[in-house]
Amino acid sequence: MAYTASPTAAGPIGTQYCVCKVELSVCGQNLLDRDVTSKSDPFCVLFMEVNGKWVELDRTETAVNNLNPAFSKKFIVDYHFEEVQKLKFALFDQDKSSMQLYEHDFLGEFSCTLGMIVSSKKITRTLLLGNGKPAGKGMITIAAQELSDNRVITLSMAGRKLDKKDLFGKSDPFLEFYKPGDDGKWMLVHRTEVIKYTLDPVWKPFTVPLVSLCDGDVEKLIKVIVMCYDYDSDGGHDFIGEFQTSVARMCEAQDAFPLELECINPKKQKKKKNYKNSGIIIVKSCKITRDFSFLDYILGGCQLMFTVGIDFTASNGNPRDPSSLHYINPMGTNEYLSAIWAVGQIIQDYDSDKMFPALGFGAQLPPDWKVSHEFAINFNPTNPFCSGVEGIVQAYSACLPHIRFYGPTNFSPIVNHVARFAAQATQQEFATQYFILLIITDGVISDMDETRHAVVQASKLPMSIIIVGVGNADFAAMEFLDGDNRVLRSYTGEEAARDIVQFVPFRDFRNAPKETLAKAVLAELPQQVVQYFKHQNLPPINSEPA
Repeated sequence: MAYTASPTAAGPIGTQYCVCKVELSVCGQNLLDRDVTSKSDPFCVLFMEVNGKWVELDRTETAVNNLNPAFSKKFIVDYHFEEVQKLKFALFDQDKSSMQLYEHDFLGEFSCTLGMIVSSKKITRTLLLGNGKPAGKGMITIAAQELSDNRVITLSMAGRKLDKKDLFGKSDPFLEFYKPGDDGKWMLVHRTEVIKYTLDPVWKPFTVPLVSLCDGDVEKLIKVIVMCYDYDSDGGHDFIGEFQTSVARMCEAQDAFPLELECINPKKQKKKKNYKNSGIIIVKSCKITRDFSFLDYILGGCQLMFTVGIDFTASNGNPRDPSSLHYINPMGTNEYLSAIWAVGQIIQDYDSDKMFPALGFGAQLPPDWKVSHEFAINFNPTNPFCSGVEGIVQAYSACLPHIRFYGPTNFSPIVNHVARFAAQATQQEFATQYFILLIITDGVISDMDETRHAVVQASKLPMSIIIVGVGNADFAAMEFLDGDNRVLRSYTGEEAARDIVQFVPFRDFRNAPKETLAKAVLAELPQQVVQYFKHQNLPPINSEPA
């Protein structure tokens, strides 16, 4: 087998975002024939739109002399739920060995969103030329598959008595892991760090997805090559030796009983009759676990329970006055409504009944005009639920003429309100419910000590708090609650179990596309969901053991 490096070796595992891996398979049909003496030699290039520009992500292999290629190289794309991801698939006829696309003949392209492919699972579309006209009868078929194998393998490796490669010192060894590709070639999937000046290296433990290392098949043979790093300018490294093994074999290693594998240099083995090996590679430990992602919990049936808390204090101004933050302009919106739409439109997809409690605070209510810091904006305290984001918007608009803006700005009652429901969910044996409180406010918190205490207590629960600050007030207190730079403490000195508050000032997004606010507001939510359920050892519903 020949050696071909994949474009990117496996990266570190653990950081969770609102993202999953999607594998895209591409086939072409009836492509244009650009070659005179033979058929086209097509390859496909995947681009993604980033800040209004097309950026190349990856390329397939070249299918020689083939107008109906089925490319074996798959595109792996991160699927972000909170973003619109525009993709372009462009096909070219390879004429030269150059990496520059203008050196090759253009065969047609197709653009769409990743969401369109994922929702359809498989699409077939006409290829277009640069002028928008069809590229002959050329078609492209794209199939999507979620890379749902969430098993990860953690390996701890060492070496003993490796061959010396440097004339004036010891070797600088590193390991490369390869798996068989669909095209029959060995494909690089991971490279360890270089350990300098030693023939007995101990590499740092590393974790890679099992699907990356062996396509999820623990019996599949993988190849491990031991190299010596060469600091010469030619970029080539010295070969020490290699061996083949499988994940199942490496899993025989235990902490007290490491597995030893001989490192063989085939050339030396042929030349020397008494050749034994070029050193020993030791598998100190090999463990397979499941690295549950945000998507695993969502697909497992976890519901995101969404509640909105709206600030109706007097500092917002009279809602009939155009200078008020609650004034609904002729376009039918204001900063409160923009925040509700931005967050709600994303989160409502994760709640099956789409019935959301909408609460207000800091207003005097009819008929006795007592101030309330926890009232249903639909004025139905036994059923504060609104149907979808539209229902929240309607209830908000309808309540404005019937309340008196007052004060003070107390957060703790609404935080404690949602925390009571989140506390009930701690009885769950699986990851079934997670609560999200969106608070939209214009300024300074009056009950800071009580709010700090409420947030610290809520940090132990399946709950996150998103605060959107509207207007131009000083939001230093909100930044304090958002524990990105320091651990939040209660007035009793108790530390928050984890950071559950995400604060975003709306003014930073006034002139930005509405999607930008959603991305900023939801940036930390997936991590917070995963962090809670992992800490509680709560698996997704119907999850399988590793």
